[in-house]
Amino acid sequence: MILLDAIYINNSGGKILLDYLITKFESEKLLVFYLLDNRIKNNHPKINDSKNFIYLNASLLERHKFYKKNKNKFKKILCFGNIPPSIRTDAVVYTYFHQKLFLEIPTQIAFKQRLIFKFKSAIFTFFKKNTDFWLVQTKAMEESLSKKMNLKSSILKMPFYPELKNSDDVIRNVNSFLYVSSGSEHKNHKNLLEGFKLFYGQNTDGTLHLTVDENFTELNQIINELIKNGYPIVNHGFVERSKIINLYKSCTFVIYPSLSESFGLGIIEALENKCSIIGANLPYTFAVCEPSLVFDPYSSKSICESLKSACQNNIKPSKQLVFNEIDSLITLLS
Repeated sequence: MILLDAIYINNSGGKILLDYLITKFESEKLLVFYLLDNRIKNNHPKINDSKNFIYLNASLLERHKFYKKNKNKFKKILCFGNIPPSIRTDAVVYTYFHQKLFLEIPTQIAFKQRLIFKFKSAIFTFFKKNTDFWLVQTKAMEESLSKKMNLKSSILKMPFYPELKNSDDVIRNVNSFLYVSSGSEHKNHKNLLEGFKLFYGQNTDGTLHLTVDENFTELNQIINELIKNGYPIVNHGFVERSKIINLYKSCTFVIYPSLSESFGLGIIEALENKCSIIGANLPYTFAVCEPSLVFDPYSSKSICESLKSACQNNIKPSKQLVFNEIDSLITLLS
């Protein structure tokens, strides 16, 4: 039996990938036991055998108790929350690593958040001896993980993601910019908004589309104030995955100013829906695509200039470099 340990996954891109894994594992009829976060109870794809999953609180202690009780039960384990098991088991263990902030924390992140990520990074480092292989999405993550952990042959690059396509006809709006992201601090909305203010003040053209949900109170206040002052910004809030495809199809450009990404699922989704990528001049961008334009994500002026170039020039098309390898992952675990 395979264990899918996803106890720390409950939202954002990680939840999208988890739902995809569950769907694929169940359709392939793999014998899998699922360790899931209590916060997603009854909010995931159907698992056919009700005896093959358990919900627990996302705590180190709860997880440790589970492993002590079940350490000899599984042939293979896929840890999908960056952290290897707390003990060594008899299974072959694969740890899927997709949190760049455990390796490198941008200086712009607030002190409290920096402490949280440093603590999680210490746990991740302490348990590293309990995994046999690391799985990552991109070459850039492979290199970062290898450097931080002094690892060599035990890292496997195996990207996977659910395709986001439909056949609906949607009108693509000229000079429309989209950033599909939560409002987390490292997503860098404040610099993007400052850059868009500068751009619109000079250009008086273009619309910025965002997907910041209501939980990010301070950021929503900034966005709403800009809208009140006449800036053409549309915040769609949280958008269901089944509906977000129409946002991609209706916008010409996807801009990605995040300061830290392990993969950048939004970039892949944009590419597969024919958007041009305006990306941060950081390794994660070039790991998944050849962007049409790049900018310094720490500089609102640089963001402004990239928006102007997108509107004024016949820019080169973006090129996708990473593709779905879910079948390889299933073969590895089977």
